[in-house]
Amino acid sequence: MGKIIAVCMSPEKGTAKQNVHYARVVENHGLEGDAHAGKWHRQVSLLSYETIENFKAEMAGASPLITDGSFGENIIIEGIDFKNLSVGTKLQIGQTELLITQIGKECHSQCIIGQTVGRCIMPEEGVFAQVLTGGKVEPGEDVTV
Repeated sequence: MGKIIAVCMSPEKGTAKQNVHYARVVENHGLEGDAHAGKWHRQVSLLSYETIENFKAEMAGASPLITDGSFGENIIIEGIDFKNLSVGTKLQIGQTELLITQIGKECHSQCIIGQTVGRCIMPEEGVFAQVLTGGKVEPGEDVTV
């Protein structure tokens, strides 16, 4: 079981997201108001809290620049190792249900995120999901696989 640490959104693709503290998740769409929402397979992006903390330790000089959403992630979750999950895995967050559709991604040519913090961890560590059932997500909520 995991726990939500942060919920983040941005109005533009390719930029860092800002912690919005909670969000309404819309079925087959994503986080209401987020640039990546829409009818496609990467409606919600997820990163593990542990991965972010490991990156901060590795890139100590960049650590102060890294805030919730720095890598373009929508939801930061503590306690779930996404590397051990596979496409087709379902995550339950309250009433919200997500289906993992992609693990990792091809990164844009030195995206703004990589330029700001040194490198982007979404290509290796990011997980993307489609929304099967909408609801509200906020920090402190339990996440089950």
